[in-house]
Amino acid sequence: MFGRIGLPEILIMALILVFIFGAKKIPELMRGMGQGIKEFRKGLTEGEKDDAQSGEDKEEGEEEEAKG
Repeated sequence: MFGRIGLPEILIMALILVFIFGAKKIPELMRGMGQGIKEFRKGLTEGEKDDAQSGEDKEEGEEEEAKG
């Protein structure tokens, strides 16, 4: 009952958004939301790169300790 969102529900939500924000404001809101998602994804990929790099640095340090 609550798990599926169909076309009628999406249309109702779109109409509510138009009534609340107005037709001119919606593109600005969506643009801002898109930029926010883009920055979030960028942060995730940078975090993954940092994690991978710190893992490599840790492995190199362990190898040097084993040799020494």
